[in-house]
Amino acid sequence: MTFSQEEKKQNYFLSQPHQPFFVLGILNAIMMMLLFALNYKGILSLQNESLNLHVYSLIFMVFTNVFTGFLFTTYPRFCGGQAISKNYYKNVFFGTTLGTLLFIAGIFANTALMILGMLILLASQAFVVLKLHQIYKSSNAQSKEDPYWILVAQYFGLVGHLLFFISILGLDVQDIAIKISFYMFLIFLTLSVAQRMIPFFAHSFEIKDERFMSTVLVLFILKTTLSILDNYTYVKVAEIVLDVLLGMYLLGEFLRWKLPLFHSPAILWVLFLGLFWLPTAFFFSALSSILELLLDTSFYFLSVHLIAIGFLTTILIGFGTRVTLGHSGQSPNADSLATKIFWFIQVVVLFRVLYSINVAFDFSLGFLFDISFSAWLILFVVWIARYGKVLVLGSKL
Repeated sequence: MTFSQEEKKQNYFLSQPHQPFFVLGILNAIMMMLLFALNYKGILSLQNESLNLHVYSLIFMVFTNVFTGFLFTTYPRFCGGQAISKNYYKNVFFGTTLGTLLFIAGIFANTALMILGMLILLASQAFVVLKLHQIYKSSNAQSKEDPYWILVAQYFGLVGHLLFFISILGLDVQDIAIKISFYMFLIFLTLSVAQRMIPFFAHSFEIKDERFMSTVLVLFILKTTLSILDNYTYVKVAEIVLDVLLGMYLLGEFLRWKLPLFHSPAILWVLFLGLFWLPTAFFFSALSSILELLLDTSFYFLSVHLIAIGFLTTILIGFGTRVTLGHSGQSPNADSLATKIFWFIQVVVLFRVLYSINVAFDFSLGFLFDISFSAWLILFVVWIARYGKVLVLGSKL
C-alpha cells in the first residue's frame, strides 16, 4: 500500500502522542493569550469574564495538552507498561480539539456553546486520567512511587476542572476551582515529573528523600486552603509563614540533589533554572504579601505568575524541546536559537513582574501589560515556528 504525500504528513503527525497535543497546546497558548489580552483591554467583547477565560484556557487548553502529550509518551515507560494505542490517544486528541473549537466559538457567540466545549474538554481529560490510572494499576514495576504522585495530581486536575464547570453553571466556586487547579494540579504535577526526570537527566545519584513528595503534598494542600481563605489578615500571615517554609524546604531538597548547575548544556540547565524558580517564587510570594499588608496595595498576582512562567513554562519548554528532538530521531541538544528561547522565557517573567510592580505602586505604565503579553506571544510563535515542522512532518533541523 502506498500513501500520498498528504497522507504521509497526517500519518506522521499522529504517529506519536506528544506531537498533536504539543501542537494544540502551543497554538492555544498563542490564541487564548491574544483573546484574553484583547478582552482585558476592552478591544474585544467576549461571552466570558477576563479572569475565567485567562485561567481556564491556560490551565486546561494549554498546559494540560502539553502534559497529556508528554505523559502519554512517557508514563507507560515509568510504569514499565506498553505504549498507549494510537486509536486511544487519537480519540482523546480529536475530542480535545472539538472541545477547544466549541469553547472558542462559544466565547464569541453563545455561552451554551462554551459550556458544551468545557464539558467535552472535561470528558477528554477524564479519559486521559482513566488511561493513566489503568496503566498504573496494571504496572508490575518495582517502584511505582513517582507514577503515583503524577496520578494524584491528575485527579486533583479533574476536581478542579469539574469545579470550573460548576462555577460556569452558576455556583460560586470559581476561586476554589482556580486554586486547586493551579497548585494541586499544574504545579504539583510539574514538580512530580521534574523531581523524577531532572535528576535522571543530570546523572544525579543522590538517594531521594522518601518523604519529599508526601511532605510537599501536605504543604501544597495547606497553601491552597490558605490562599482560598486569605481575605483574613491572620490567614494572610499564616500563608506568608507557609510560603517561607515551602521555599526553604524546596530549595534545601533541590540543593541536596547536587545538580551540575554551572557546567551543563543548555537543554539541561534550562530545567535547573525552571526548578529553582519554584522556591524563589514562594520567597517572592511571602515578600509581596508582607508589602501588601504594610502598604495596603496589591501586586496583582505577582507570585502566581512567577510560578506559572518562571517554573512551569520554563520547565515545559525545556521538556518539550527535549522530547520533540529526541522522539524525532535527533540529538536532544539546544542550538543557538533554542538557547535564546530559553533565556527569552526569563524576559517574559521580567516584564510580568514589572507589570505587577506597576499596578502595586500605581506608576501608570500600562504599556507594560502590552509588552508582557506580546513577549508571551513571541515566545510561543518562535517556538512553534522552529519546532512545528518537526512535530507535524518529522522534519530535521
